[in-house]
Amino acid sequence: MKVAVVAHTGKMLGGGLNELRSVLAEYGVREPIWAEVDKSRKAPKRVRAALEAGASLVIVWGGDGMVQQCVDVLAGTDVPIAIVAAGTANLLATNLGIPADITEAVKIALHGERRHLDVGTMNGETFAVMGGAGFDGMMIAEVDGAAKERLGRIAYVRGSVKAMSAARTTAKIKVDGAPWFDGPASCVLVGNVGTVIGGLRVFETATPTDGLLDVGVVSAEGRLQWLRVLSRVVGHGDADKSPLIQSTKAKKVDVRFEHKVRYELDGGARTKTRNLKVRIRPAALLICVPQPPLDPAVPPA
Repeated sequence: MKVAVVAHTGKMLGGGLNELRSVLAEYGVREPIWAEVDKSRKAPKRVRAALEAGASLVIVWGGDGMVQQCVDVLAGTDVPIAIVAAGTANLLATNLGIPADITEAVKIALHGERRHLDVGTMNGETFAVMGGAGFDGMMIAEVDGAAKERLGRIAYVRGSVKAMSAARTTAKIKVDGAPWFDGPASCVLVGNVGTVIGGLRVFETATPTDGLLDVGVVSAEGRLQWLRVLSRVVGHGDADKSPLIQSTKAKKVDVRFEHKVRYELDGGARTKTRNLKVRIRPAALLICVPQPPLDPAVPPA
C-alpha cells in the first residue's frame, strides 16, 4: 500500500502532524507521500500529484472543507480516502463514526472497512455532506477562518443569529425534472447525510448509500419563526412535520432564486448565485470507515 497524506497546516488535533507521522510509522508507514497546504483550495493539486505518484490510499488531515476539496478529486476513482478529523465540525467523520483521535483514525485508514458512498455535485463541485443556500450560506459566510479558530463551534451560533434576520427570497425548485416548490424561502438545503453540528438530525432518513439526496426548504421569516423551527429540530427530531419546512428525496435538484443568495458546500462559503444545479453520484466515493461501520446500511466495497 502506497499511502499519501494531504494535510491542512492550519488544523490541529492531538499532538499535531508530528504525532500523525509517529503513529503511521508504528503501523509500518515510514515514508508516505506527504503534502501540506495552508488553504484547503490548494489540496486538489496535491491529491492529483499523489495519484500520479501511485498513491493507493489518501489520508486527509483537516475539516469538512478540506475533505470536500479532496473528495472532488477522488470521487470516481478506486483510491480510498481516509479522514483524520482535525476540523471544527467534522460532519462527514461524525456521520460515519470516525473519532477525532489520531491513533484510531490511522487504524481505520489502514485496517478499517472500505465502503462506497454516494456523493452529490452542486454547481459542478462534489460534496459528501450537504450544501445549502440562504440561511445556511449566510451562516457559513459569517464563520470565517479566524472566528472558527478563536471561538470554535460558538462561531456557528453567532453566524446563525445573524442569518435568522435575513429576508426571504422566492425560490422555484424542480426535483427529478418536475416542479416541486414555488414560493418564499429562507433556506434551501440538500443533504447526503442527516446530522449537522451539535448532533442535530436535520434529515431523519438520510443515508449516503441510497442513491438519493434529501432536499429541505425552510420558509421561516424572522428570528421567532426560526426559533420555532430549531426548537422542533432539537426537541422533537421531526423537523419535517413543521409547517415551515418541506422535504423530499431526489436524484437531481434544480433551484432558481429570484435574487442572488449566498450558498455553501460542506461548510465552505461560496459566492452568491441565482441557480443551484444538484445531482447525485451513486457509490462514487471509496472511503475508510470503522469496522463494523456506524451505519449498517453502508455496504462493503
